[in-house]
Amino acid sequence: MSSVLYDTPGPKAKVRNWIYSGIFVVLFGLVLWWALSLMGEKGQLDADKWTPFVTDSRVWTTYLLPGLLETLKAGALAMVIALPLGALLGIGRLSDHAWVRGPVGTWVEFFRAIPVLMLMLFGNALMAPRFLDVPSDTRPFWAVVMGLVLYNSAVIAEIVRAGVLSLPHGQSDAAKAIGMRKGQTMVYVLIPQAVTAMLPALVSQLVVILKDTAIGGALLGFAELLSMNRQISANYSNAIATLAVIALIYIAVNFALTSFASLLEGRLRKSKKSTGAVVGVNDVNDMATGANSGGI
Repeated sequence: MSSVLYDTPGPKAKVRNWIYSGIFVVLFGLVLWWALSLMGEKGQLDADKWTPFVTDSRVWTTYLLPGLLETLKAGALAMVIALPLGALLGIGRLSDHAWVRGPVGTWVEFFRAIPVLMLMLFGNALMAPRFLDVPSDTRPFWAVVMGLVLYNSAVIAEIVRAGVLSLPHGQSDAAKAIGMRKGQTMVYVLIPQAVTAMLPALVSQLVVILKDTAIGGALLGFAELLSMNRQISANYSNAIATLAVIALIYIAVNFALTSFASLLEGRLRKSKKSTGAVVGVNDVNDMATGANSGGI
């Protein structure tokens, strides 16, 4: 089926695609074989490296599950705060009032430009006893949450703005024609339709939030999932196997999150509140650089 962005390949193009796919599969298989051979030579495929994850329940109860719980707690709290905050900031950037649009835009661009690691380090220093006097055992957790909220709320604000601006202008014109105010138009007309357009980009950002908790584990001593690699490998001398298992856990959690979002998106589209538009990363970047600047 042809579309604006995709033309149905002809017979020769189909043959080329099959050839390219075959070459890629062969090369991937060779690289995988080489990596497994190298691991086998170094003893990383020996049974004693992998069996603790099946035979020793302490690996899970002492390390992996508590680490996963901390990751989910920090990620979920950051999502719960960053989503509504980002939505408010995104709506603020669309305001007709310069005294609202200017400060909000400055806030968003400022925190989008700062690495999330720096925000976490700032949060950790801010929560020292001489400032906020947060207990030392919970300080890394709150520093991670603070950094994730500040950075991701700014990114979500741009996603929301891009989602609203992706809607046809006739939506807001029709709302004005029946006497709806700007706030009513945003709440009752634009946002409900923009949700499905924003959902893929929002889900991608939520996955980023979950994965970025590992930054706090690496540098702030936050006891999240990936940081448990050090303790497990120190006790069982199986760093490669531990990293592989942790990677599979991340994949499973993120797959569950994206699957739920896909199900939700499908139901929203069936509710006929969508215009069919989808916001991607490029759309958000265009909004940030002013390619589609302006209010509704």
